[in-house]
Parts: sequence; structure tokens; C-alpha cells
Amino acid sequence: MYDINSRPGTSYGRGLLILFGSVIVGLFLGSLVSIGLWPLMTGKSVYSIQTEMANPAYTNALRVLQLVSTFFTFVVPTLITAYVLSKKPYELLGFNFYFAPKQVVMTILIMVASLPLVGALGELNKMIPLSTGLETYFKQLEDAYAEQIKGVARITGLGDYLISLVVMAIAPAIFEELFFRGGVQNLLQRSTNNPWLSIIVTSIIFSAIHLSFYGFLPRFALGMVLGLFFYYSGSLWLSILGHFFQNAMVVTQLYIYQKQGKSVEEAMNETMPLWWGLVGIAALVFLFIYFRKNAEEDRKNRVPAETVALEDKWMT
Repeated sequence: MYDINSRPGTSYGRGLLILFGSVIVGLFLGSLVSIGLWPLMTGKSVYSIQTEMANPAYTNALRVLQLVSTFFTFVVPTLITAYVLSKKPYELLGFNFYFAPKQVVMTILIMVASLPLVGALGELNKMIPLSTGLETYFKQLEDAYAEQIKGVARITGLGDYLISLVVMAIAPAIFEELFFRGGVQNLLQRSTNNPWLSIIVTSIIFSAIHLSFYGFLPRFALGMVLGLFFYYSGSLWLSILGHFFQNAMVVTQLYIYQKQGKSVEEAMNETMPLWWGLVGIAALVFLFIYFRKNAEEDRKNRVPAETVALEDKWMT
């Protein structure tokens, strides 16, 4: 499970410990930097962040804080871990172009095909019975998450829309895929040689970290789709593309809804009938069979000969 670029004395299991340990440090550093940036950008006390989230005057400041926080939480720990484990850290993380243009098209089609399943799972998630205490607790988490989204998703025109695409679509796609697929799933798969376990565990963490119970199943499904992109292609870029496309659709929907005078909550809480989920599953199975077949052919044609055996060893 190791290659010629692995550093002596390292292991992928140890890499996971380094990764998660670095996340704790990254959260702390991100908070410190954010605490320093907020007064500089707004002239307000750091204690006013929560109360000023609804203030349109500070939307861009909140966007900067979100970028900084996610950068230190996801990007820095993953890069540190990759540099500790490998002499070629970006190759370890999956930054390669071992795919053809048709796989780019397939990635977009699969993300579109996932919409019925995601919508149906959103409806199913709402049907899960909860005790009164748990329902109250999860509702509080949901309200806090919605407030955070509203703080950065205030889109009043084309300029705001383009900024929102960067902050809410491009940056999260790169930052989160780097950590979850390039880091967590990648290292889990290499250390356990069990790709499906790695995809499932990573998808659970990916969904849980958003602290949104009512969005858990839809995000878990998205995590599975993004994980399969990475597993079948071996390239992080396709997972990033899929994630960006999903986020961009949400940002576009938020933009359209707000232009129509509708609330952010209306755009975020749309669901679909449960039977649509069956349609989505059938479409995804069909498309992923085709995607996998083409990905295997493209890898054979594009992966350098000296790394084919090593790649095949951990990709199977």
C-alpha cells in the first residue's frame, strides 16, 4: 500500500491521526485569525459576530471569515499530512489528470441525476421520528445553521452572485474535497484496503460535520457520489467538479429565489416525493457503471507506466 514516494517510517494509519490532530489545531488557528480579522474589517468587537450576522453591511466580512476558517480547518491539515507522508504530496492527494473530457461530462450528468435521490432523502429525513427533546435540539442546530448560511448567502445582484459562487461553491468544493476525499477517504482506503468502508465512513463524517440533522441523509448521499468519483477515477479534480456543480446549483437557486422575494429557507428546504428517490438510484447505478468502465480505460491510457502497478494495488 506504499509507493516509491512514501517517506520512510510513515504509515497511512498514522497519517489519519496526524490529519485529525491537525484539524483541531487548524480550528484553533482559524478562530484566532478570524477574531483578528473581524474588528479590522468591521470596526466592531469580536463579540458582535453573532449579533451582526443579519446585518447586510457585514456580509462580505462574514464571507472572508468563512473562507479563512475553512482554509485552516481543511486545507492546512491535509497539506501538512500529505507532506509528512509523501515526497510528492499532491500526487498522493489525487491531483492528477488521469481522465478524459467525457468523464467531465459524465460527472455533470451524474450530479444532475443525483438530484431526485437527494430531494427524496430530504423528505425521508423529515419523517424520522424523534423525541421532543431531540426534535428541539436538532431544530436549534438547524436554525443556527440557517442563520450562518443567510449571513453569507445574501445575494442582491450579479456581483453578489459571482462572489457567492466563489465563497459558497468554488472554495468549499476545493477545501472540502481536499480534506474528505483526498485526505480522509484516501488514507482510510490505503490503510484498510477497503474502498467501500472508506467511502461510507467518510460520507458519514462529511454529512455530520455540517451539524444539520434534517440534511444528514441528503449530504450522506452526496458524499457517496463524490467518493465514488474519486475511487473510480483516482483524480480529485472530478470530485471537486461534482461538488462545485452541486454548490453552484444551490447558489443559483438562492439567487433566483431572493430575486423573487422568497426566503433563503424556502430555497434550502425543497424536497421531492419518495418515489423520485427510486428513479434517482436507478439512474445513478446506470451512469456509474458507464463511468467506472470509462474511468478504468482512461487510467490505463493516461497513468504513467511506472505507477500503474502501484496505483492498481490500492485502487482495487
